[in-house]
Amino acid sequence: MLDNLVMGFGAALTPANLLWCFVGVLAGTVIGLLPGLGSTTGVAVLLPLTLSFEPLTALIMLAGIYYGAQYGGTITSVLISTPGEAASVVTAIDGYQMARKGRAGAALSIAAIGSFAAAIVSLVLLVAMAPPFAKLAIGFGPPENLAVMVLGLTTIVSFSTGAKLRGLAMAVLGILLATVGVDAATGLPRYTFGDVDLLSGLPFVQVMIGLFAVGEVLYQIRQGAAQPIRARFKDLVITREELSRSKGAIARGSVIGYLLGCLPGAGSTLASFLAYGVEKRVSRNKHEFGHGAIEGVASPESANNAAANANFVPTLALGIPGGATTAVLLGAFMMYGIQPGPLLFEEQPELVWGLLASFFIGNVLLLVLNLPLAPLFAQLLRIPYGYMYPLILVTSFVGAYSIDNNMFSVWIVFVFGLVGYFMKKFDLPMAPLVLGLVIGALFEKALVQTSAMGDGDLTIIFTRPIALVVFLLAALLLAGPSLLKLVPKREPKREKEKV
Repeated sequence: MLDNLVMGFGAALTPANLLWCFVGVLAGTVIGLLPGLGSTTGVAVLLPLTLSFEPLTALIMLAGIYYGAQYGGTITSVLISTPGEAASVVTAIDGYQMARKGRAGAALSIAAIGSFAAAIVSLVLLVAMAPPFAKLAIGFGPPENLAVMVLGLTTIVSFSTGAKLRGLAMAVLGILLATVGVDAATGLPRYTFGDVDLLSGLPFVQVMIGLFAVGEVLYQIRQGAAQPIRARFKDLVITREELSRSKGAIARGSVIGYLLGCLPGAGSTLASFLAYGVEKRVSRNKHEFGHGAIEGVASPESANNAAANANFVPTLALGIPGGATTAVLLGAFMMYGIQPGPLLFEEQPELVWGLLASFFIGNVLLLVLNLPLAPLFAQLLRIPYGYMYPLILVTSFVGAYSIDNNMFSVWIVFVFGLVGYFMKKFDLPMAPLVLGLVIGALFEKALVQTSAMGDGDLTIIFTRPIALVVFLLAALLLAGPSLLKLVPKREPKREKEKV
C-alpha cells in the first residue's frame, strides 16, 4: 500500500495536476456559496470543460469541486442561514446562532478544521479499508437500507429534547411531505394535484432555502431590524476552549460520516443529521444545542466531509455511485473510457492512487485557502441588515430559479419561506421536519422493496444479521435514556456525626 501511495503522490504532484486541483477546490467553494447550485450541479456544468484534459487531471479537478463545495455551502449556512449544499442544512442550526452571537469566525474556523481532520481520517480509512468495506456495502439490500433509515429516524428524539411531541409532529409532517410525487409501490402520481412539476416530489434544496433563508428574513423583519454585529477581530477567532470542546465531536462525526458514506445512496446529508443527533445525546452541553453550540457545527461538518470521501469506496471498488455527485463523476470515468470496479485498482493503479493522493493535497489546499479567510468572511455580518435582507432574498430566489430554470422553484421557496416564518414564530423545531423530508422517500422505497422480498412479510428482517444489528441499535438509542432513568442512583455516604 505504501508503494501505491508513493506512486499516487508522484502522479498527483505534477505542476498541471496541482494547478487544476487548486482551481477545482476554489471553484467548488464558490459554487457552494451560491444557494441552489451544489456540488452535483457544479461538477455536471464544468464536466465538458475537462474534455481536453488528461483523465487523471480532469478527475482531480472534478473531485476538488466536489469537496470544495462542501465547505462553500457552510459559509452561507453560518453567515446568513442559507444552506448552499443539502449536507450543510444542519450546520445552519447552530452555526447561524453562533454568528448572531459574534462567533461566526469561530464557527467557520471549526468547520474548516473539522472538515480537514475528517477528510484526513476518512482518506486514511479509504486507502486502508476500501476492499473490506466494499464487500460489506455490496451485501446491503433493501432490509439493511430500511434499518439504516430507521436508525436515522431515531435521531428525531435527539432533535426534540424538551419538546418531544412537537418534534415528532414535525417529523411526521416531513415524512408526509416526502410522499408527494410518484408512489414507490404502484408508480402512480400521488398528491400532485395534476402538476407535472410535483411528479419528482418537493425539491429539497428549494424547500431548505425557503425554510431557513426566507423564513429567517421574514421573522427578523417582523421582529424589527437587528443591529449588525460589531465584533472585534479577535472575537472572531476560535478559542482554545472551543477547540477542546470540538475534538470529540470531530472524531465521532468523522467515523459516522465514513461508515454511512460507504453505503451506496446514504449520502452526506443523512450522515450530517445522524452525527448531529448523536452529538446532542453525548454532549455535556446539551442545553446549548440549537442556540450556538460549537459541537453542533463541528460534528455535522466532519460527518459530511468524511461521507463525501467515503462515497468513493463503492464508486471506485464496485462501480456503484455512493451519491448524486459521485454518479456524475462515474459518468466522467465512462467518458474517458475507464470502467470503475474491482479490476480498476489492478488495471489502472496510477490513475486510482493518483486520484486518492490528490484528495490529501486538495484538502490541505482547502484548509490553507479558507482558514485564514474565516474571520474575513465573518466581517460580512457587519453590513447593516437593511442591506443584507434584500440581498439574501434576491440570492435565494435567483439561486432557486437557476436550479430548474422555472418559476415553480421560486414559488416553492416563497411558500416554504412562509412556513419557516410561522415555525419560528410558534417555536416549532425545524430539524425533525427536515430529517423527515430527507429520509421519507428513502424509507418508503426501502420498505416497499423489503416487503416485496418477503412477499409481504416484513419479518424477513430477522433473517438478515446486519439489518437486525442496526435495528437493535436503533431500539437501544430510543429506549436507552428511559432505561437509564430506572436505574436507582446511589446516595452519597454521609459522615457519621461525632458525639
